[in-house]
Amino acid sequence: MNPTPFAPEYKVDEGSAAQKADASDFAIVYIGRNAGEGNDRKIEGDYELTSQETAMITQVSDAFHAKHKPVIAVLNIGGVIDVTTFRDKVDAILLAWEPGEEGGNAIADVLSGKVNPSGKLATTFPASYSDVPSAKNFPGKEFPEKATMSVVGRSVPAEVTYQEGIYVGYRYYNTFKVKPAYEFGYGLSYTNFSYANLKLSSPVFGGKLTASVTITNTGKVAGKEVAELYLAAPKGQLDKPSEELKGFAKTRVLKPGESQTLTFTLKAKDLASFNTNASSWIADAGKYEVKIGASSEDIKLIKSFTLAKTLNVEKVHKALAPQVAIDELKPVKP
Repeated sequence: MNPTPFAPEYKVDEGSAAQKADASDFAIVYIGRNAGEGNDRKIEGDYELTSQETAMITQVSDAFHAKHKPVIAVLNIGGVIDVTTFRDKVDAILLAWEPGEEGGNAIADVLSGKVNPSGKLATTFPASYSDVPSAKNFPGKEFPEKATMSVVGRSVPAEVTYQEGIYVGYRYYNTFKVKPAYEFGYGLSYTNFSYANLKLSSPVFGGKLTASVTITNTGKVAGKEVAELYLAAPKGQLDKPSEELKGFAKTRVLKPGESQTLTFTLKAKDLASFNTNASSWIADAGKYEVKIGASSEDIKLIKSFTLAKTLNVEKVHKALAPQVAIDELKPVKP
């Protein structure tokens, strides 16, 4: 019942790449990864490209660029990979994720321009595996004496203590100023958009607050834009990331020159941070900044409001408390 080995990667040599470049208008290089359950990912050959994949991209890119023809990389993947080793060798990257049986049609629609892409990244693509905050803890301490055999081979259990605490994903990269390859919320379009007229319903929070922003298509192609609202909380007794995503909204299809106003609503829970000792969600008094942007790093507009007094937003019951002390990641205070 053990699965047979995967088919070997198709090899592209200099001669065949040159022939394809002569006969084609552009090249599409497909990079795929399998997804499943019951196993952790590997760094070599999974997060990182295999030597065969790297050679293929290099051969194809060299051949097509010699003819002044573009190369597009399509990523059929279920998790992030290292894009830094090849992104300078291709002219565009389309992240298809794992689109299923209609994926080919969807990819063709986007690459041909029939559909203008409007997706944004829901995860961060790091510049290096060592930049991932959990990298120093993973894969943890293994227990080979407890290994078991199954239909997929030998399985060795391990114990991992994750120390990043609240600094997961973009919260880590933004707070600790670690530059990723592509940040959370990033995504390109065949057109351009401008952001203007950020308005808050009140300068003081009173249980609920709305924020509105006007998005205008300033390019030459119809398209949609996803605007993202991040909130920066005042410094208090609790650890907090530099900002957190609190809302996002997509416009309808906007023709060139057309605008749409998007509205976001902030409630008390959106202002709150979790106090572990008190088992409560607490919103600290002070100044909050509303940041509207196209990604977690591409902030377009900022406005602030104040919370007059600290709010105990919600009290919960303590559950699943760690059985061992965890030395959680903390920013260095000035």
